[in-house]
Amino acid sequence: MAKPELKLQTTTFWDYPSQQYNRRMEKHGEYRGATPAYIIWNLLMRYTKPKDLVVDPMCGSGTTLEVARDLGRRGLGYDLAPIRDDIFRADARKLPLESEKADFVFIDPPYSNHIRYSGLPECVGELSAREGDYFKAMEGVIREIHRVLRPDRFMALYVSDSFEKGKPFMPIGFRLFSVMEKYFEAADIVAVKRYNAKLQKRNWHTAAIEHNYFLRGFNYLFIMRKAGKGAAKHADRRSREEVRALVESY
Repeated sequence: MAKPELKLQTTTFWDYPSQQYNRRMEKHGEYRGATPAYIIWNLLMRYTKPKDLVVDPMCGSGTTLEVARDLGRRGLGYDLAPIRDDIFRADARKLPLESEKADFVFIDPPYSNHIRYSGLPECVGELSAREGDYFKAMEGVIREIHRVLRPDRFMALYVSDSFEKGKPFMPIGFRLFSVMEKYFEAADIVAVKRYNAKLQKRNWHTAAIEHNYFLRGFNYLFIMRKAGKGAAKHADRRSREEVRALVESY
């Protein structure tokens, strides 16, 4: 599939039919639940500047680290079951990082227990979003993100709702957003079109019509800000040179 142009998005609907923006990152597509690199690129271009510290508490395949380094940011990734040497083993609810050190935090958490990740009992991905323990665990993660993030800086959470045929709908996005509002101010909400392989299967769409339910067509991208001093200055973290380059690219 053709790779879309790498450019800064200006609306709250993002459509990325390609997972990664360069061949070096294509190996991440083999990791179940890998985040599209374009999403992280847009976030870092808007909310960080060179040498800023970007933290991913559930780093997975390491896409956040790759994009951060491409843009001259410092990337720091944690995961319960690291698959790379540059990702440190840690529970996202208790990061080995001093308070207010991160300039930006990105997280793509498990969307309930549909995908098996580490298999470890302490893994949030082992918890069903039909039960309170999942949201209790995720509040612990969100609280820890608030602790490590510097004031007036941003974090983003990428997540989907969940529906299983014959069971009640699970509005995971709205519920996590309500938890984040306890700790952060909302900056914006983006809808990202999903390109799950199942969505390409005609029989899945036929079943959705026959049984009167909807397939998950988008992910939420919640962008939040940690309040603090200098609120009027928080909006633009890019350098003048970066802004000029972005304007000239259009």
